[in-house]
Amino acid sequence: MSASDKLFYWVFQLAPDRILQLQSDLPPDATYSFSAPVLKEREHRLDGLFWPREQRPDRPVVILEAQMGPDSGFLRRLYAESARLLQQDNSIQHWRVVVLCPQRDMGFVDPTAVAEFIERRVQWLELQPALADPAAPPLLRSLALLLESEDNLPETAAQIRTAVAGTPDAAGTIDVIAAILMTRFSGRPLPEICAMGGITLEDFSQSAAFREIFGQGRQEGRPSKARWSSRC
Repeated sequence: MSASDKLFYWVFQLAPDRILQLQSDLPPDATYSFSAPVLKEREHRLDGLFWPREQRPDRPVVILEAQMGPDSGFLRRLYAESARLLQQDNSIQHWRVVVLCPQRDMGFVDPTAVAEFIERRVQWLELQPALADPAAPPLLRSLALLLESEDNLPETAAQIRTAVAGTPDAAGTIDVIAAILMTRFSGRPLPEICAMGGITLEDFSQSAAFREIFGQGRQEGRPSKARWSSRC
């Protein structure tokens, strides 16, 4: 599992209902659980699977795939893995696929062989365009900080925090921003990372991302996390 896959897994495993912020047509009162099941046969693990907590036929199962780089075999593999999940779980009736990627045009080659699947089942969440779109969901813009230039990162992070200020999503947004900054800049001093995100050291240290990632690193004795502690 790549670093970006682990990040997305953490973001959604912590709060599965965040998928509602990225799928505006789902009912706002829907609730989902999240996992990353291993598909049999080739032992491939899905990046994520959102399962409605209530037994409601109108609420779809959502398959999440994160593809952060070019891959000529991605579309066919996505089709095959989706079909394999349906084969292994015959309780699934309504479903969709959500792909998180920098942009849709990433050298995925000719989609003709799987065109109907792509057109009817796949929804694309493009991170690069979201950086420049103030109307994009704050969660999507937060995830897009993975791609933001270091020079522009403080301004973009400030825009995102302003957009969610005073809303129920404010604390969760800080968690996501903190996780992304820690993923991208794990070797930097913690005050420097806080400054990039415009987050106070107190808020940063109280974030779920910091408590889990920093705490785990300290328990495992990883020196990179210990350096953060000594520089605060």
